[in-house]
Amino acid sequence: MRTEALCQDGTDAALHRRRTEGECMYGSHDGRRGVRTGRRTGRRTGRRTGLGRAGAVAAAGAVLLLAGCTSGPGPGPGPARGAAGRSPGGERYWVNPDGNAARQAAAYTRDGDGAGAALIERIARQPVGEWIGPDTPEAEAKGLTEAAAKAGREALLVLYNIPHRDCGQFSRGGAADGNAYRTWLEGVARGIGDRRATVILEPDALLHMVDGCTPQEFHEERYDLLKGAVERLGRQPGVRVYVDAGNAGWRTPDALFRPLRRAGIGAADGFAVNVSNFQTTRASTEFGKRLSAKVGGKPFVIDTSRNGNGPYRGGAPGENWCNPPGRALGDPPTTDTGDALVDAHLWIKRPGESDGDCRGGPKAGAWWPEYALGLARAAK
Repeated sequence: MRTEALCQDGTDAALHRRRTEGECMYGSHDGRRGVRTGRRTGRRTGRRTGLGRAGAVAAAGAVLLLAGCTSGPGPGPGPARGAAGRSPGGERYWVNPDGNAARQAAAYTRDGDGAGAALIERIARQPVGEWIGPDTPEAEAKGLTEAAAKAGREALLVLYNIPHRDCGQFSRGGAADGNAYRTWLEGVARGIGDRRATVILEPDALLHMVDGCTPQEFHEERYDLLKGAVERLGRQPGVRVYVDAGNAGWRTPDALFRPLRRAGIGAADGFAVNVSNFQTTRASTEFGKRLSAKVGGKPFVIDTSRNGNGPYRGGAPGENWCNPPGRALGDPPTTDTGDALVDAHLWIKRPGESDGDCRGGPKAGAWWPEYALGLARAAK
């Protein structure tokens, strides 16, 4: 067990440093088709309640951003944030007080750029996905879920470490092999312990098997790993698991329901759509409902982080998924979706972090303040 210092919010100080040193993993695409592909019958009973129906627990008081918990020189303390300004039903999830957006807002404030700080605060005050890195999964999962629990909230975690991830493109990587992945996953599960967490499982892992991007010889193992992940995480009493299932701009649900079954959707809490993509909430809801009907009525969550203006259609189809211009923040995170099949609207992709080094962007997962400003400025 590591004994490094914790920040006031309970997270590991080293975790904050690693998050700004490139351990962010986002985005992939089907370059041949030009479409970005990412991101129980009935529910489990007893130890869980429906995510969309559970009462939100608001944290009392504002959370202070500590200078000692930033990476490198850092911007120092930023504006305090409480539950105010978040959408109804959004208070279920923890807001990381030391995320990239929070640090950027603090930097703008320190430099006297009130307008920039106000725009970036539109991102910083919302709960976003925490993508677990490859090296210290137990420490990261423990630090994040402990911080969330201390604030009376739930962690939103994204697991993106499947072997042969992203077919060698912008977010290439993943565990060395199946055994390495199982060991990594075990660390995540131990780190979560009995605390509450919503887990988005392996963006693109299914899609890249369906579209042929992932070679056939890896398919059997990948299905086994996904099914095993659903089962292992399901043993943690406070965890809900949503298997990634693509987006409304990619083929049809007919191409997905059998792969979802093989990946263990029957034991999962549901599936996720539109992860890191830009399809509208309406289109994503329709897509999700059609898919749900084919997998036993499973509920789903929608990534609304950057879909405020819908998908970009002005450039080459093969590039529209990567840092498209003119996009906007979408609906704020909420569990009050008004639809019994839609458990939540979530910001799974962290707005302002690059899809890859296209259109002048930095590497995948790196913070890009200019893009973040554009998303916030265009939001309705």
